[in-house]
Amino acid sequence: MSKLLVKPNQEVGRDGNLINITPESAGWKYVGFEVYKLNEGQAFEQETKDQEVAVVILSGRANASTKEKSWDNIGKRMSVFDNIPAFTVYIPSGDQVKLEALTTLEIAVCKAPGKGTHEARLITPQDVGVAKRGAGSVQREIHNIIPEDQPADSLFIFEVFTPEGNWSSYPPHKHDEDNYPQEAYLEETYYYRIDKPENGFAVQRVYTDDKSLDENIVAKDGDVVLVPGGYHPVSAPPGYNLYYLNVMAGPIRSWKFTPDKDHEWVTQ
Repeated sequence: MSKLLVKPNQEVGRDGNLINITPESAGWKYVGFEVYKLNEGQAFEQETKDQEVAVVILSGRANASTKEKSWDNIGKRMSVFDNIPAFTVYIPSGDQVKLEALTTLEIAVCKAPGKGTHEARLITPQDVGVAKRGAGSVQREIHNIIPEDQPADSLFIFEVFTPEGNWSSYPPHKHDEDNYPQEAYLEETYYYRIDKPENGFAVQRVYTDDKSLDENIVAKDGDVVLVPGGYHPVSAPPGYNLYYLNVMAGPIRSWKFTPDKDHEWVTQ
């Protein structure tokens, strides 16, 4: 199995944890990513310490709170394939977060180095910019949860919905060099959900110009693919609509990337 592929836990632990990626386990410096599935009445609680954290409600409803703020009965969709934007709670470093599940609840906990610059806030579906990107067989829908023009110290967070038979993160691009403003180094995770999880899959290629990294990865429902560098296009096979949650962070909070010159001519 590829070292870039992280499978969910076979059994949900008492704390509901399915995925636990740290900078140490990923072999990089910036991005941490966790997934939890909680039963009604169960709670998730963490100190943010030196990290800024964004908790994306993938499905279900919850009460949420930090040290100074609280929000009741947040969450609207019961599946990521309801195809409406998520509720997300942003929490700065030096704070804490607690969610109490009002229904079965699935959450993604996105982490990166924080400076405590921004206050805790609730990002509602109305706050999320929705855009179509690409055309034809590379068209997909982007939900901009924390894009570059929204406040954060390190994090970028996006949801991407790719129709069956289409390609995404295409034309291929990379952001693995720290030579701003031409390119900004960003680590990235892809968390996958498939609308027919019993059979469905996605294919992601991760490769560099010199092919020192050149992998074709088959991702199933609930898997995470790590992108430490290189180009990283994704394919959704016919018959299987594809969702993925992207988390990115690096030393400079700017999305400056370089397209693969061999495929740059293809419409984005």
